[in-house]
Amino acid sequence: MLISSYNLKNVGDTLMVVLREDVEQQGSELKNNVVRIFDKKSNATLGFNFLKISEALPNLIGNGQVFLTEDQVERLNELIASAGFDDKLVLDEDPKFVVGYVAESTEHPDSDHLHVTKIQVNNNEMLDIVCGAPNIEQGQLVVVAKVGAMMPTGAIIWPGKLRGIESYGMVSSAQELGIPNAPTAHGILVLDDKTNHVGDAFDFEKAAKLFA
Repeated sequence: MLISSYNLKNVGDTLMVVLREDVEQQGSELKNNVVRIFDKKSNATLGFNFLKISEALPNLIGNGQVFLTEDQVERLNELIASAGFDDKLVLDEDPKFVVGYVAESTEHPDSDHLHVTKIQVNNNEMLDIVCGAPNIEQGQLVVVAKVGAMMPTGAIIWPGKLRGIESYGMVSSAQELGIPNAPTAHGILVLDDKTNHVGDAFDFEKAAKLFA
């Protein structure tokens, strides 16, 4: 997992890289403008903050999540090594917002509004996702934020449990995806099957025209 974000205006010239979910007891150590964030109990690396990153990656642009290139990841690994840390970043090219097909949708056994779904995404992967949207139905094409996706709010999607049922992703509404002029009514974004295909990376630019 490699989740990166950059926001020069609000955060400063710092690239934040998340590798694992947050834990309660975190530590950090700074060396050569590289901050390693780690789990105090296991010493596992949770992520890195790269300070003054424009000096190393002068072409980096972003206002939230950024998707690094192979060359950029290689440069970050050089910074990590020169700071004396042993970790090595691995490029993650798997799209995190994808078109999914609702193969199954049943009522949650311990809830009057949640649904337990099986959703096919890219690479023929089938995800178990608990969804609270009232309009979800079997047979739909939907937008799935997979584990590792960063929402426009900055929240990261991790595996979790809802009322005792494991869930590996989130079926998203237009508003949750940050689509301009999205309706405020509670409900997921349902895609047409003429211009969308299971496993495709979700096209945010195309989606922006839906409510224009």
